[in-house]
Amino acid sequence: MTTPEILTIIPARGGSKGIPRKNILPFAGHPLIAFSIAAALQAEKVTRLIVSTDDEEIAEISRRYGAETPFLRPAELAADRTTDLPVFQQALMWLAENEHYRPDIVLHLHATTPVRPQGCLDQAVRLLLEQPQVDCVRSVVEAGQNPHKMWCIDPATGRMLPLLTVPGIAEPYNAPRQSLPPVYWQTGHVNAIRPAVILGGSMTGRVILPIVIDPRYLVDIDTPADWTHAEWLVDQGVANMVWPEEKK
Repeated sequence: MTTPEILTIIPARGGSKGIPRKNILPFAGHPLIAFSIAAALQAEKVTRLIVSTDDEEIAEISRRYGAETPFLRPAELAADRTTDLPVFQQALMWLAENEHYRPDIVLHLHATTPVRPQGCLDQAVRLLLEQPQVDCVRSVVEAGQNPHKMWCIDPATGRMLPLLTVPGIAEPYNAPRQSLPPVYWQTGHVNAIRPAVILGGSMTGRVILPIVIDPRYLVDIDTPADWTHAEWLVDQGVANMVWPEEKK
């Protein structure tokens, strides 16, 4: 049997605003992006790893830690409001046109999620390979706040309206938490996606399976407070994570 081509793409633009240059700032002794690179290099099923960036310094640091940067992302795909979809479409089309390279599965790792449980990338790939009807496997954690107890405020009347309803429960916002459906929050640990789904206009498709991540690995760095909390977790040895190694 032919070994499936599993391409990991880590998007990392240079113009982050909340924490300037956060993708390459030192985190627990290494550039932040190095932890996502290390997770992909450690995964048994990943066959190729690319960082998609518009920034020469990010590209150089990514190469030092073992990633490829075969192209620089066009500036128009590195704006504040650029979504992941055109970034991944550009990467797949560039690789097809310039290298005739077409992966079987694409893994999307967020550089701002440095704390990953070992094995979660391979688990996502296995699920997608075993179930051809599935479009995407996405990492999630159980939500800390149940949205069945959330409200909207009607701007016309000022009255509160429940955000969600639950069949069979008249007032879910007054119900015990244990009687409500469990709800999950998507994370940046890993998304495994079929390339045809991405090229067809979606980062998930319609048939999506979960990988439920232990909440102690829930780190998504967007603010200085997030950064401080994440480094504390690592310093305390809370997470059994993959550590980077700079290549010689």
